[in-house]
Amino acid sequence: MILQRKEHASPVTLKSKIHKLIILFLIPMVGLILVTFSVLFSYTNKYMDILHNVTTASEFNQDFKEDIDLKMYYYVVDSHYSEGLPIAQVQAAQELAGNLLNTTTEKESWKAIHGVQKLCVNLESKIYQIEETESYDDRQEQLENNIYVLTELIQEYMYTYLYHEAVHLDELQGQMRHRLYVQVALLLIFGAGCFCFVTRWMMLFGKSITSPVSELCRRVEAIGDGDLTVQTPIAAEEYEIQMLSNGFEQMVEQLNGLIEQNKQEQISLRSAELALLQAQINPHFLYNTLDTIIWLVETEKNEQAVEMVTSLSGYFRSSLSKGRNIITLREEEQHVRSYLQIQQVRYKDILEYKIDIDKELAECEIPKLTLQPLVENALYHGIKQKRGLGTILVKGFSEGDTIYLVVSDNGAGMDEERLSEVQQAIQKGQRVGFGLSTVHERQQLFFGNDYGLSIDSVQGEGTTVCVKIPRQTERKQV
Repeated sequence: MILQRKEHASPVTLKSKIHKLIILFLIPMVGLILVTFSVLFSYTNKYMDILHNVTTASEFNQDFKEDIDLKMYYYVVDSHYSEGLPIAQVQAAQELAGNLLNTTTEKESWKAIHGVQKLCVNLESKIYQIEETESYDDRQEQLENNIYVLTELIQEYMYTYLYHEAVHLDELQGQMRHRLYVQVALLLIFGAGCFCFVTRWMMLFGKSITSPVSELCRRVEAIGDGDLTVQTPIAAEEYEIQMLSNGFEQMVEQLNGLIEQNKQEQISLRSAELALLQAQINPHFLYNTLDTIIWLVETEKNEQAVEMVTSLSGYFRSSLSKGRNIITLREEEQHVRSYLQIQQVRYKDILEYKIDIDKELAECEIPKLTLQPLVENALYHGIKQKRGLGTILVKGFSEGDTIYLVVSDNGAGMDEERLSEVQQAIQKGQRVGFGLSTVHERQQLFFGNDYGLSIDSVQGEGTTVCVKIPRQTERKQV
C-alpha cells in the first residue's frame, strides 16, 4: 500500500514559526529597551559628573579664609607663630578650581568656579606683593584691603558653586525620575500590546499543533490497543507533525509486514528446531536400539527383547504425541522413562536411574522433548565419562505457581571454566550438548524470559540441570 498525504497548503516548519514569533516580539522590544537604556545612560553620566563635581568641591577647605587670613597676619606682624606665606594652600585651591572647571557644564556653576580660579591667581599675586613690601603700615593696609577681601570672595564664590551644582543635581534627578516614569509607562504599554498580540498568535499557533497532536495521540492509543489498520495521515499545517503522521502510518504498514514475516519465521524456526532436535536424537538412537534388540534375539533373551520393543514403541508414541508441541508432564515422564528403560538395557553395567515427579503435577503442561535431551546429555556427557556405575535422577516439584524439573547425575561433571562456557552458550543460544540451548530457548519461547534452563556442575561429582516453567494446565498448542 502506498500512503497518500492529504493535499493542503504547503506546511511550514515549527522552527520557522517560532523564529517568526521571536522576531515579531523581540525587535520592537529590544529597540525600546535600547532607547531607554541610552537615555538613562546619558542622564546617569551627567548625574555622575555633577556628583563628582560636588564631591570634589567638598574637598575645598571650609576654613580657607580663616587659615589664609591668620597665616598672613602672623607673617605681616612677624610673629613667632608665622609659618611663612600660604602659597601652597592658594595653589591647591587654584588647582581644585581648574579641575572643576574642566567638568562643569552648568552656566552659573561655571561662572562661579571660574571666578574662584581667577581670584586665587589674584590672591597669589597679592601675597607676593606683601612679601615685597617693607613698610609695616603698607603691609597692614594690603592685608586689610587685598588679602581679607579676596579670601572672602573666594570662599563666597566656592559656596555659590556648590549651591548651583546642588540645585542642578536636584533638577537632574527630577528629570531622570520623570523620564524613567515615561519610559516605564511606554514599556508597559508596549509590553501589554505585545502580550495581547503574542497571546492571540500563540493561541492560534497552539491550536494548529494541539489538534493534530491530539489526533496523533488517539492514533497511538489505537495502535497500542492493537489497531494496526493503515489509515489516511492526519493533515497538519506544521511540516514536522505532518511528517510524524505520515511516518506513523508507514510504520504501521511496515509493522504489519514485519509481524507477518516474524510469525512465519517463528513457525519455521520452531519447526526447524524441533525437527533438528528429533533428527539429532532419532537416527543413532533407533539404530543402536534395534541393534540391541537383534542381539537380544540372537542370544535368545526374548523376554528382554520384547520389553525393549515395548519401551521403544512407547518412546516413539510419546514422541509423536499426535502432532502436539505441548503435552502433559505425565506424557513427558512416560517418554523419558521409555528412553531410560531402553538405555538401561544397553548400559546396564554403568546406568541406574530414578524418576520422582510429584503426582499432582501430572496434568501440568510442558513443551514436548524437554526432559529427554537433558537425560541424554546426562548419560553421554556424565555417566559414560566416568568409571563404574552412575545414577541419573529426574525430579519434579512445585513451589507456588512455578514448577522445577531437575535432571542430575553423579558422572564426570565439569570444571569451572567449562561450566562457564556452557552457561554462556545456553544464554547466547549457541549449540552445546544434546540440545541444551534448544530446550532453554523453547521454554522462553512458550513461557517468557523469566523461565528456562539453568545448569550447575562440579568436576568429578556430577552435573545438575534445572528447568523452570510456570504451573499451568490450559492448552497452549502452537
